Amino acid sequence: MSEALVATIPLRAFEDSLPMALMRAREAVMRYFRPALSEHDLTEQQWRVLRALRDAEAPLSVGELAERTFLLGPSLSRMLASMDERGLLERATASDARRAEISISTGGLELVSEIAPSSEHAYGRIDALLDPGELDVLYGLLAKLSTDDQPTDDQSPRDQENL
Repeated sequence: MSEALVATIPLRAFEDSLPMALMRAREAVMRYFRPALSEHDLTEQQWRVLRALRDAEAPLSVGELAERTFLLGPSLSRMLASMDERGLLERATASDARRAEISISTGGLELVSEIAPSSEHAYGRIDALLDPGELDVLYGLLAKLSTDDQPTDDQSPRDQENL
């Protein structure tokens, strides 16, 4: 593409795009958590699943779990199978046999309990990088952005993540 054409396209610089800034921030934050997950042979996605199940008040369907963890159904199904093999989950068949209800097992809770101190330490390190109250402000701003669930076109917000 010619430089002249690029110059006429009204678009903010790639590095200044909000999705890229959020991705950079996510990567920076995850550097604090990855060592503990790696030590326990867990992926970030598996940790999200365990955290979601730990906080759920009742067993979740695969669809509900996918929605809470922002994971695609087919990927989540494969991941659940491997987590099931490790004894981290419990499955119960709902009244509709095609729908399994997933909950965290005792082994999964024990693993979360092992990782929790490292996770909380990571939060402490992140909080220490910021001025007092900034982490709460950040949470507030992210929550404000997250509650605007009205996509600008027919795509879902998840489909637009690479803009």
